[in-house]
Amino acid sequence: MYCSIIPPYLLRRLAAQHHEPRLLVAARAAKEALQHVKSFQASRAQPAPAAPPGVRQLQPGPPQRTIFDAKTSENLPGVLVRKEGEPATGDPAADEGYDGLGHTHRLYAEAFGRNSIDGNGLALDATVHFGQRYDNAFWDGRQMVFGDGDGQVFTRFTASLSVIGHELAHGVTQFSAGLAYRNQAGALNESLSDVFGALVEQYVKQQDAAEASWLIGEGLFTDEVQGTALRSMKAPGTAYDDDVLGKDPQPDSMDSYVHTSSDNGGVHLNSGIPNRAFYLVAAALGGKAWEAPGRIWYDTLTGGSLPTAATFSVFAKATAASAKELYGADSAEHDAVRKAWETVKVRL
Repeated sequence: MYCSIIPPYLLRRLAAQHHEPRLLVAARAAKEALQHVKSFQASRAQPAPAAPPGVRQLQPGPPQRTIFDAKTSENLPGVLVRKEGEPATGDPAADEGYDGLGHTHRLYAEAFGRNSIDGNGLALDATVHFGQRYDNAFWDGRQMVFGDGDGQVFTRFTASLSVIGHELAHGVTQFSAGLAYRNQAGALNESLSDVFGALVEQYVKQQDAAEASWLIGEGLFTDEVQGTALRSMKAPGTAYDDDVLGKDPQPDSMDSYVHTSSDNGGVHLNSGIPNRAFYLVAAALGGKAWEAPGRIWYDTLTGGSLPTAATFSVFAKATAASAKELYGADSAEHDAVRKAWETVKVRL
């Protein structure tokens, strides 16, 4: 299973700027990143193997992190630079990656009682400095990989904790539900990564729903870009509006659902719809989003009932069922979930 943070449509926009002298480096980097994404297209489209539902999880233990340095090559994993418990290296990418893996592990352990990404203590490996000016970060089914960005449009990809949390959440989905990376199931796969990526950041900062930015990839853009992040869960379609990258194209309800064959059926686009549903639940309930809203989404993901080709409607019904089971049919939580899906025009 291969899942990357930068949508192909953004890379295509940037790659098309090869005629702009000021963007030659960024355009070349985007073209190379796009070719890398395409080379994994077939594997991304296949459902990932999921752990059988009901498998007993081990009690959460400490993380086991290992950071490697590819030294601008594309050879994985690279040279070992930091192991669990060792001091900081002084390399921002290596140390941010190490810290981000730890923060993500801590959210799952402390908020959900999960022992690492697979629920059974999976070691967390990451490679930094992948490729030359590589414009992406990805989970390849086994480990995290981070590029340094082109320096004109994108900075290093370890700089955003929500990106690290997002990509590792693809691993949680891989081991919990095996959602296919295509069409609505793929958009749910992307949305779940945004949800838990945002929760990792909020958990570290101890922010409540009203304080949080609900931005995914905040800090990835250089100052040359007119935008705040890759995506906004609170207001899909508003994260950026730039003369080079264009306007954020994410829809915020089924009224503007994007029908397309590109990007595996619009997985990075239509994820805005379930993203907004989660935000609406968190905003309605207030407090810490990793508590009731996060628990409902986590139980839905790990409960064993989601088919690999789950639609938005199937997922919405499953979240409502989880809310009912956890908090009761007459609870504020159950009501918030139902209203959120109704707002984004997904039928329960």
